Amino acid sequence: MAHWISVVVAAPAHSSVAGALTYRSASALPPGTLVRVPLGAREVLGVVWQTLDSSGDLPEAQARGIAGTLEGVAPLSATWRGLIGFTSAYYQRSLGEVALAALPPQLRDMTAVQLARRLKRPVQDTSGMQPASHLIALSPEQSKAIAEFDADNRPALLFGATGSGKTEVYLRAAAAVLARDPGAQVLVMVPEINLTPQLQARFEARFNHLGKERVVALHSGLTPAQRLKSWLAAHAGHARLVLGTRMAVLASMPCLRLIVVDEEHDPSYKQQEGARYSARDLAVLRAKLETEGAAPGTGVCRVMLGSATPSLESWQSTLTGRYQRLTMNARINGSPTLPTSGGSLLPNGARVVAVATGGLPTVRGIDMNHQPRHCIIAPPLLEAIAERIARGEQSMIFLNRRGYAPVLACHDCDWKSECPHCSAYRVFHKIDRTLRCHHCGFTERVPRACPSCGNIDIAPVGRGTERLEEHLAELLADIRRPDGGQVRIARIDADTTRLKGALESQLASVHAGDVDVLVGTQMIAKGHDFRHITLVAAINPDGALFSSDFRAPERLFSLLMQAAGRAGRDARQAAASEMWVQTFYPAHRLFACLKRHDYPAFAEQQLLERQAAGLAPFGYSALVRAEAKTQEVAQGFLNAASAQAQAAGLPAHEQITAYPAVPMMIQRIANIERAQMLVESASRVALQTFLSQWQAILFETRRQAEFKSLVRWAIDVDPIAI
Repeated sequence: MAHWISVVVAAPAHSSVAGALTYRSASALPPGTLVRVPLGAREVLGVVWQTLDSSGDLPEAQARGIAGTLEGVAPLSATWRGLIGFTSAYYQRSLGEVALAALPPQLRDMTAVQLARRLKRPVQDTSGMQPASHLIALSPEQSKAIAEFDADNRPALLFGATGSGKTEVYLRAAAAVLARDPGAQVLVMVPEINLTPQLQARFEARFNHLGKERVVALHSGLTPAQRLKSWLAAHAGHARLVLGTRMAVLASMPCLRLIVVDEEHDPSYKQQEGARYSARDLAVLRAKLETEGAAPGTGVCRVMLGSATPSLESWQSTLTGRYQRLTMNARINGSPTLPTSGGSLLPNGARVVAVATGGLPTVRGIDMNHQPRHCIIAPPLLEAIAERIARGEQSMIFLNRRGYAPVLACHDCDWKSECPHCSAYRVFHKIDRTLRCHHCGFTERVPRACPSCGNIDIAPVGRGTERLEEHLAELLADIRRPDGGQVRIARIDADTTRLKGALESQLASVHAGDVDVLVGTQMIAKGHDFRHITLVAAINPDGALFSSDFRAPERLFSLLMQAAGRAGRDARQAAASEMWVQTFYPAHRLFACLKRHDYPAFAEQQLLERQAAGLAPFGYSALVRAEAKTQEVAQGFLNAASAQAQAAGLPAHEQITAYPAVPMMIQRIANIERAQMLVESASRVALQTFLSQWQAILFETRRQAEFKSLVRWAIDVDPIAI
């Protein structure tokens, strides 16, 4: 007797096989079963989504049989399928595309025989292991946060100052969950791969009694084999604790009881390709689904979001009571960190005034309008760095731009190092004498003379971390460390950490005290527990103050607060720690809040502005992006689809504002022109209804002669950059 099943396979939303396909099976297969199915001339992995009573509209003679099942792998749970279904619908992607992207790549390519071989490999049983980890005493605020978390089932936002011990709260919450239920699982998420090993080491040390095989990592930095091994351990319930990046939110964990999202504000939690989902938002939803789908008496699944500078969406949720707020205002050294009064960041003139802030670094600002013209490091800051070096302390200089200089230019004919394939400049990298586009990767050797006029006097304009490192070496050449040695400067950015193990090696040097001045991008500004850094300086933060993107101030404030938190993490040096900011706009309100480490005041001001403008979290938006060979075609496609939606009179159209198509900020990458259309609504339901109905019109518009095979498009719901 034939059994009919509905199977989803990896296919984009506009594909002819984007929906579930009907197959024949010789035996009954429960939903969630992984199967190999024929698709055209290929054989692909699919997920059984539901069982069917018949072949439906498909003639039985045309229904193809499955090629086999992946035996040994339990069916994916109903809760997991519900999460995938929501992600597909909300972010406007096909079901199969989301489902198969959530599975490890090696599993998608494996035959049933290959997987069976893999599953037969013995797993080391280390459940009896104990080099037991020592617990540290909790601060009063940590104890209070844990007690409040245990007493409330709402999603929790752990609002903790940098250095207040949020990680210890995560560890205690995870330990409590694992102790209550011998089968429970915990998911801990971090925004970036380079932060995973540090956090993983702490969790492995704390939970070493579970055995090494029970604590696994899940992120794109793993080899395909490692990623498959971790996923299988999580799916089977063998892994009790999973640490990963945004992809881990879609991992199969049948007994999930706690989700921790560290640095929940970080933009890296938003996927920028394929299904553009927010892992933070899905974590909150997943906890709800896991609780609703749990067997009676097995408990609930909780979610804890942690940050010193929460996203405004999460902060607003605490104001409305949707989220519980857990507050930790003190660093572990016990000093209060959030003063109640303040003023402007910088005084008039070049004079520097400091305001004490207890456990967090004192914020010092320099008005660059009153410093020597064209100076990169202001004299007062240079003197402060020299003082730190003389005392054997470390300094961190933060500049969020890598390379030697953002552009190479000829001042005779105004030639600039533009990328021939992108609407952007190629960055000058002095170390290998190249001009490199950071968007498409196009690289050339630096020309001996101006390609336009032959002038040999072409020069770098602006500065990146490579040039800053060189400049600091010149400025500090005569400064000596306490042992009489020369100053040791290290740079950490995407260029210096390309090789495997390079980042870990450089960070180890900083922790060991082998570096006096650390220069880097945002890679060093967040998440690292540097114990010997007492001075942090932001060299050029002004670019984001007047951006067209309404989220730019939020990102800048968060980044500066996170960077400041790297200083004074050792209690013995906390009182003398400093954060220096060089700016041409000392009166800006953002800096006034930064001076006081006053996130609530900053959030209040930003939320008032956003509410008046109907922006998130008070309004909802989506970007429809189009790519084509010409800007005219890309914009024409979006405007035509918008006009047809209006003409069709879609039910939710009257609640929608669709703006005319415009070029994206970087409108050309790799010779592809890019345009976007912003769609807004005061109602999330109305926006979702409109987008789902508009999909068919977008497909139909693309089939028109002037756009057919010329346009690619995608929808980004809740975009983080506009």
